[in-house]
Amino acid sequence: MTSKFSLALLLAGLAATPAMAQAPACGGNFAQFLEGVKAEAMARGVSGEIATRALRNASIDKKVLSRDRAQGVFRQTFLQFSKRSVSSNRMQVGAKKIKQYANTFARAEAEYGVPAAVITAFWGLETDFGAVQGDFNTMNALATLAHDCRRPELFRPQLLAAVEMVGHGDLDPAGTTGAWAGEIGQVQMLPRDIIEYGVDGDGDGHVNLKKSSEDAIMTAAKFIKALGWRAGEPWLAEVSVPSGNFPYEKSGLDSGMTLGDWTALGVGFRNGQPTSQNLPADLLFPQGRNGPAFLAFPNFSIYLEWNQSFIYTTSAAYFATRLAGAKPYDAGNPGDGLDDGAMKQLQQKLAARGHDVGKIDGILGGGTRAAVRAEQMRLGLPADGWPDQALLGRL
Repeated sequence: MTSKFSLALLLAGLAATPAMAQAPACGGNFAQFLEGVKAEAMARGVSGEIATRALRNASIDKKVLSRDRAQGVFRQTFLQFSKRSVSSNRMQVGAKKIKQYANTFARAEAEYGVPAAVITAFWGLETDFGAVQGDFNTMNALATLAHDCRRPELFRPQLLAAVEMVGHGDLDPAGTTGAWAGEIGQVQMLPRDIIEYGVDGDGDGHVNLKKSSEDAIMTAAKFIKALGWRAGEPWLAEVSVPSGNFPYEKSGLDSGMTLGDWTALGVGFRNGQPTSQNLPADLLFPQGRNGPAFLAFPNFSIYLEWNQSFIYTTSAAYFATRLAGAKPYDAGNPGDGLDDGAMKQLQQKLAARGHDVGKIDGILGGGTRAAVRAEQMRLGLPADGWPDQALLGRL
């Protein structure tokens, strides 16, 4: 998986330099572009020898451009994606990894407050515990995306960070490979984040997220803590909701509700209840009120920082609860929802009513879910944020 880091982190430190003023920030002659990057790297303290070695053989990778322009959209439902991603094999391998690296995980939790299950779930979903890390040359990928003028503000800082990593001995310009968008290693991190949050977990003097599981575990823990992880608190818990006249309109993110509020409404827990009744909690129905139901706590926001897809983040958080000992969710009997054409038709109708659903793309994102909930409330339907043919027909 890619694109998991917040724009705030990616865009930090983009102040213009004289080097950027002398050469185009993107586009144009590629050799001239690289000279500009080299000059900027040197202005930031990288030696000329290192900058030259890092960029000497960089080239445009047309496969990277093809991947960038053909990014697929996330159309799977929660049940489809979670059943595939939280497989029995991943559960077994994850449990073995937690046992194998027990000392490292214990150190990670002691220093950063992040449990083994949380780190392991990301590790498994990102690269199958290091087995699938990507085969794109990292320097070429970042140079290609920085030179391309679609998003240079995102990728030029990453290219400069990669040059810096060459000087640290943590990136080989010719041999380091990773994802097409420049993420490296077992937990798929971008160069700037590796520099800022990288931890030498195995004590060899380097941060090698490709080969060292100890480095990957400790670095992921430090990064997750930096995103705001609250030690000792839950992140997601499966719940049951009473039948009858339940206030579904209170569900969704940023509800302003607490654990105590939900228990007072009859919400029950399938795997043990957290103790703090004042803990903020949001009720989530990733596939409607007839499917699985979860309470999400403040730590769930960290998942949304890692990856902005609601289905991916909920699946990752659920995977972590399973590794921590929770039972498989009760799938219930939800409908499949709307197909692509019907979802676009729904978004058009919602937009026509003044709702901000973003791009008409057939994707049930946060804006569309909020709009669906608002219309369900207006029409007197259970406001669980899950669109179906009945809602489309009423609109």
